[in-house]
Amino acid sequence: MQIKKWLVALPLAMTMLTGCSLLEKLVYRIDINQGNYVEQQAVEQLKFGMTKEQVRYVMGSPMLIENGYPDTWYYIYHHTEGHHDSIQKNLVVNFNDQGQLVNVKGDFDASDKFFERLN
Repeated sequence: MQIKKWLVALPLAMTMLTGCSLLEKLVYRIDINQGNYVEQQAVEQLKFGMTKEQVRYVMGSPMLIENGYPDTWYYIYHHTEGHHDSIQKNLVVNFNDQGQLVNVKGDFDASDKFFERLN
Protein backbone atom coordinates (compact mmCIF):
# COMPACT_ATOMS: atom_id res chain seq x y z
CA MET A 1 0.00 0.00 0.00
CA GLN A 2 2.84 2.35 0.93
CA ILE A 3 4.57 1.75 -2.42
CA LYS A 4 1.46 2.76 -4.37
CA LYS A 5 1.37 6.11 -2.59
CA TRP A 6 5.00 6.73 -3.49
CA LEU A 7 4.38 5.78 -7.11
CA VAL A 8 1.71 8.45 -7.30
CA ALA A 9 3.51 11.05 -5.17
CA LEU A 10 6.86 10.86 -6.95
CA PRO A 11 5.61 11.93 -10.43
CA LEU A 12 3.50 14.66 -8.82
CA ALA A 13 6.51 15.95 -6.92
CA MET A 14 8.65 15.92 -10.05
CA THR A 15 5.99 17.87 -11.93
CA MET A 16 5.85 20.46 -9.17
CA LEU A 17 9.65 20.79 -9.09
CA THR A 18 9.97 21.32 -12.82
CA GLY A 19 7.02 23.70 -12.76
CA CYS A 20 5.20 24.55 -15.93
CA SER A 21 8.35 24.63 -18.05
CA LEU A 22 8.08 20.93 -18.87
CA LEU A 23 4.39 21.19 -19.58
CA GLU A 24 4.97 24.31 -21.68
CA LYS A 25 7.42 22.45 -23.92
CA LEU A 26 4.93 19.64 -24.48
CA VAL A 27 2.16 21.98 -25.62
CA TYR A 28 2.26 22.78 -29.35
CA ARG A 29 2.48 26.44 -30.33
CA ILE A 30 1.76 27.65 -33.84
CA ASP A 31 4.08 29.98 -35.71
CA ILE A 32 2.80 33.56 -35.64
CA ASN A 33 3.58 35.95 -38.51
CA GLN A 34 2.48 39.56 -38.28
CA GLY A 35 3.02 42.55 -40.52
CA ASN A 36 4.66 42.87 -43.92
CA TYR A 37 6.87 40.01 -45.03
CA VAL A 38 9.77 41.78 -46.78
CA GLU A 39 12.27 40.05 -49.03
CA GLN A 40 15.71 41.43 -49.88
CA GLN A 41 15.08 41.02 -53.61
CA ALA A 42 12.00 43.27 -53.36
CA VAL A 43 14.04 45.95 -51.57
CA GLU A 44 16.68 45.72 -54.31
CA GLN A 45 14.03 46.73 -56.87
CA LEU A 46 13.54 50.10 -55.18
CA LYS A 47 15.18 53.04 -56.97
CA PHE A 48 15.78 56.66 -56.00
CA GLY A 49 12.98 58.85 -57.35
CA MET A 50 10.24 56.18 -57.50
CA THR A 51 6.73 57.42 -56.77
CA LYS A 52 4.69 56.22 -53.80
CA GLU A 53 2.52 54.20 -56.17
CA GLN A 54 5.56 52.45 -57.62
CA VAL A 55 6.92 51.63 -54.16
CA ARG A 56 3.50 50.32 -53.09
CA TYR A 57 3.45 48.12 -56.22
CA VAL A 58 6.85 46.60 -55.38
CA MET A 59 6.59 46.37 -51.58
CA GLY A 60 2.86 46.27 -50.89
CA SER A 61 1.04 48.56 -48.48
CA PRO A 62 3.10 49.71 -45.51
CA MET A 63 2.30 48.53 -42.01
CA LEU A 64 2.36 52.06 -40.64
CA ILE A 65 2.14 55.62 -41.95
CA GLU A 66 2.20 58.01 -39.01
CA ASN A 67 -0.20 60.93 -38.82
CA GLY A 68 1.76 64.09 -39.51
CA TYR A 69 4.52 62.18 -41.33
CA PRO A 70 2.89 60.85 -44.52
CA ASP A 71 6.25 60.72 -46.31
CA THR A 72 7.67 58.04 -43.99
CA TRP A 73 6.43 54.49 -44.46
CA TYR A 74 7.18 51.62 -42.09
CA TYR A 75 7.28 47.99 -43.17
CA ILE A 76 7.42 45.88 -40.01
CA TYR A 77 7.55 42.09 -39.87
CA HIS A 78 7.28 40.14 -36.63
CA HIS A 79 7.74 36.35 -36.55
CA THR A 80 7.40 34.02 -33.57
CA GLU A 81 8.21 30.38 -34.24
CA GLY A 82 6.69 28.03 -31.68
CA HIS A 83 8.62 28.27 -28.40
CA HIS A 84 11.53 30.24 -29.91
CA ASP A 85 12.30 33.93 -29.41
CA SER A 86 10.56 36.46 -31.64
CA ILE A 87 12.27 38.02 -34.64
CA GLN A 88 11.41 41.48 -35.91
CA LYS A 89 12.59 43.03 -39.18
CA ASN A 90 12.04 46.68 -40.05
CA LEU A 91 12.25 48.72 -43.22
CA VAL A 92 11.71 52.48 -43.28
CA VAL A 93 11.06 54.18 -46.62
CA ASN A 94 11.26 57.99 -46.90
CA PHE A 95 9.85 60.22 -49.63
CA ASN A 96 10.42 63.91 -50.40
CA ASP A 97 7.64 66.54 -50.58
CA GLN A 98 6.95 65.60 -54.21
CA GLY A 99 6.29 61.96 -53.24
CA GLN A 100 9.54 60.58 -54.67
CA LEU A 101 11.62 57.93 -52.91
CA VAL A 102 14.78 59.36 -51.35
CA ASN A 103 15.90 56.91 -48.65
CA VAL A 104 15.61 53.28 -47.56
CA LYS A 105 16.93 52.13 -44.19
CA GLY A 106 16.46 49.35 -41.67
CA ASP A 107 17.29 45.66 -41.59
CA PHE A 108 17.47 45.40 -45.38
CA ASP A 109 20.11 46.97 -47.62
CA ALA A 110 19.21 49.03 -50.66
CA SER A 111 20.60 47.86 -53.97
CA ASP A 112 23.97 49.09 -55.21
CA LYS A 113 21.97 50.44 -58.16
CA PHE A 114 19.61 52.46 -55.92
CA PHE A 115 20.82 55.78 -57.33
CA GLU A 116 20.81 54.75 -60.99
CA ARG A 117 18.34 56.46 -63.33
CA LEU A 118 14.83 55.16 -63.67
CA ASN A 119 13.83 54.09 -67.16
